[in-house]
Amino acid sequence: MGVFTRRVGVAVVAALLLAGGITGCGGEERTPREVAAPVAPPTEEAVAAPVDEPTEEPAGVAAMGAAPSTKPSASARPTAKPKPRPKPSRTSTAPLTTPKAPTETRVPPPPPKPAPSGCQPTHRGTKASRSQVKAALGDAAAKTYWPTSAPDIAIPLPLMKATAWQESGWQSDIVACDGGIGLMQVMPATADWMNQRFGESYDIDDYRDNAYLGANYLAWLTKYIGDMYFESDYRLDASLCTAELNSCLLNAVISAFNYGHAAVAREGEPLAIPNPQYVRNVRALMTECVCLDY
Repeated sequence: MGVFTRRVGVAVVAALLLAGGITGCGGEERTPREVAAPVAPPTEEAVAAPVDEPTEEPAGVAAMGAAPSTKPSASARPTAKPKPRPKPSRTSTAPLTTPKAPTETRVPPPPPKPAPSGCQPTHRGTKASRSQVKAALGDAAAKTYWPTSAPDIAIPLPLMKATAWQESGWQSDIVACDGGIGLMQVMPATADWMNQRFGESYDIDDYRDNAYLGANYLAWLTKYIGDMYFESDYRLDASLCTAELNSCLLNAVISAFNYGHAAVAREGEPLAIPNPQYVRNVRALMTECVCLDY
């Protein structure tokens, strides 16, 4: 997905209740081009899975010693049958070795052909200021993209900032040789697909809409990969990652933003990270990018 680079990219805590049950995009798929990483990759350390949440307190016992009554007392009435306990959910944060079938069947278009070697990007339109870009990325990160089926999906602002820096250096007017446009390097065909998929009308050339397209694609990838490999645990949390790049959803989403979903999440196969340098670059930028201070 990058203008300048192309390879530079859970635990659902089980809560057993003693009474009651447990209560719902633009990047593009295209062949990337590799360049040197903009920053040194940080060392990722394994983080222990969080402890189980405390169970609920049992329901209070009915008061005793009531005066006799001609009507059945509360204690004599039949009690409601307890709700069935939910099945324990997964306790590991690692991805499933054998993924589930994807729940999203409408997928983005295939990646375009590689850009000619030696080609230089061009510019068109008016370049947005850094303050304008910062506001656009913040607005895009704050939006809920799956309000019905996956409202807990959230795109971290550092991920938005780092991805935009990796892709375009926050240049909203840049056009890459492979066709990527603007801040998030959105491919026109992917923008059309996302507008149709989500019923939107984002303008790829508007830096604010371009940021929404990028965040929308990240959200789509989060759901697609999260459903297949992480049992719908959509946390894009760096603390869930280990030194193995294919250990967490965050790394997988970063990788797929650059290489496309089909290169990362394949039916019947383990999670793959085909562009480790790109993932390391973006992960480093999430904590070290100068753009974080803008």
